[in-house]
Amino acid sequence: MKIIGFSHIGTEVHMVLKGDSSLLVNRKPFFIPDWSSDVRMTPCVVLRVSRLGKHVSARFASRYYDAVAPGLNMQAADRVAQGKWTEGWAFDYSLVVGQFVSPEWLGEHSLLITADEAIERVSKVMTIRQGDMIYIDCQVDARRLVPEEEISVQKEDNELLYCKIK
Repeated sequence: MKIIGFSHIGTEVHMVLKGDSSLLVNRKPFFIPDWSSDVRMTPCVVLRVSRLGKHVSARFASRYYDAVAPGLNMQAADRVAQGKWTEGWAFDYSLVVGQFVSPEWLGEHSLLITADEAIERVSKVMTIRQGDMIYIDCQVDARRLVPEEEISVQKEDNELLYCKIK
């Protein structure tokens, strides 16, 4: 399984790769790493890839993901500012993923790029496979995390994402 993301770095949208150890699921708390003094969070949407694809055109991209989930993309801003991209973006538990729901939920969010464009861009450089996840940051500024805060995302009466910051 691959985790590929699109994040705003400087003035451009960049593709970011994360290892599977970066996933934080099942309502587990996020522990601010002791090696960073400035950990920030950006809300994102996570696509679940449902089929094998290479060089997928954006017009067909919706056929390649079957569900989306709210997410939180964590970054160690101090490490990123030092040019230590991997340390700043791809550390353990740096992507909180909530409950997957129907792709129609996407229409409610303002993303850096569209889901279809993300599928197209990723599949041009690597094969996407069932089970891969592609996250796209929302068009909001990253904000600093505060210990003991609780972050949740609701859809109607269902809690799709919950994370306590420690």
